[in-house]
Amino acid sequence: MQQAVEFARCADPVGGPEYFMSNFFYIQHPTKGKLLYAPFAYQKRLIDVYHNNRFSISMMPRQTGKTTSAAGYLLWYAMFVPDSTVLIAAHKYAGAHEIMLRIRYAYELCPDHIRCGVVTYNKGSVDFDNGSRIVAQSTTDNTGRGMSISLLYADEFAFVRPTIAREFWTAISPTLSTGGKAIITSTPNSDEDQFSFIWQQANKTLDEYGNETSVGINGFKAFRSEWWEHPDRDEAWAAEERGRIGEEKFRREYGLEFLIADDTLINSFTLSLLESYDPIEKIGHVRWYEKPKKGNIYVVGLDPSLGTGRDPAAIQVFNANTLVQVAEWTHNKTPIPQQIKTMVEIVEYINSIVEDPTNIYYSVENNTIGEAALISISDYGEERIQGVFLSDPKATRMPGVRKRKGFNTTAKSKIAACAKIKNLIETKRLKISSRALVSELKNFVGIGNSYAAKPGETDDLVMSTILVVRMLQHLQNYHAELADQVTDHDDEKREPLPFIMVC
Repeated sequence: MQQAVEFARCADPVGGPEYFMSNFFYIQHPTKGKLLYAPFAYQKRLIDVYHNNRFSISMMPRQTGKTTSAAGYLLWYAMFVPDSTVLIAAHKYAGAHEIMLRIRYAYELCPDHIRCGVVTYNKGSVDFDNGSRIVAQSTTDNTGRGMSISLLYADEFAFVRPTIAREFWTAISPTLSTGGKAIITSTPNSDEDQFSFIWQQANKTLDEYGNETSVGINGFKAFRSEWWEHPDRDEAWAAEERGRIGEEKFRREYGLEFLIADDTLINSFTLSLLESYDPIEKIGHVRWYEKPKKGNIYVVGLDPSLGTGRDPAAIQVFNANTLVQVAEWTHNKTPIPQQIKTMVEIVEYINSIVEDPTNIYYSVENNTIGEAALISISDYGEERIQGVFLSDPKATRMPGVRKRKGFNTTAKSKIAACAKIKNLIETKRLKISSRALVSELKNFVGIGNSYAAKPGETDDLVMSTILVVRMLQHLQNYHAELADQVTDHDDEKREPLPFIMVC
């Protein structure tokens, strides 16, 4: 009789999960071994959010039991909701395997009158005799495609590669459209990824009339816990942890700030503080963030592309006197002659205001595709362009060969320019206006001995900005007033080096 009562309480669609997990869900503590799950107050709230919302997204600090709590709920769901399919999608296979280990461990310790019988029992899946199953996979762009999912659990979703996360969510959403549930949990990473997008939408809880709603505009219920809610953590623990991992990692892993975990060129804390603005006007496809001003010097840099729909071409415009981003253009299907025409139109628009073509400098990156851009400039007529074509002064002149115009990018010059732009942005001298450029900077990471966009992302706006920075460095030779803006050291404040006069 007692066993029947216990089973009925576990099967209760209202209080079943809490009763099951508090009485029959055993966990394997890393130091204490086998323990009956005893949820803290925030974990009870978490399970309630899981159970009472079709869609939920949870942002929680590291090592606060989010994966363990999810494992218990998934096991309950599969055993007490017949004919359900539970899909675990972890950012790595090892993560998916770890969740299945916790589920299998808890299942094996359930008493016989509680646990459901199994048909198949594998490392990556368990099929129960009530028609339910649990499947664990790493997150790819095709994970779950074609499955009829009753419950999706996406673990550490913020750390799935952004392009894969977007494709995965696009593919998985239709499989949930027939009534399936979705649970997403993670610590934060970039504020540009799919997890961040869903989280932001889930926190927009005002309807069109200004009334508060229980879920966000995307139907997700947002849940957040803080590191100090764990009873074993206090300020002394936090001080020790900060000393061990550093302030930046603590703020990301425990403070739940969207600070990128990747090896970005720009410090992740600096990236989190970068502000972007809406354009003040658009002329064609060119986004203008500031009107040109008379008496100022302007730099226009083009990073060309084939214009075949793959990598975009990009143009950046900066005010050399203030280092403020003035305008930006990018497109992936514009042919090279039209890219040059767009650059020319930008130069002409600036000159229509500043009325001094000697204060407008333009250039192109001349590697590979850049050769076609140089030919197109020659065909258009350099003398017709109302600005000065700036070229790399370090370009070598081979005997009998005409010096190539523009700027050539080598591994050495790229690293040097990356170091310069890093310094300029982190010291708040180079001022970014574009939301798209900020987004690219957040995905511009260390790869090998250099920096480039993450796989599947683009870096053309960054590379055209790097070209502008190289141009600015060169312009110091012609405009002494620009030196203080670009140099890393203030020469006037340095004491002169001692010298010995020989008579």
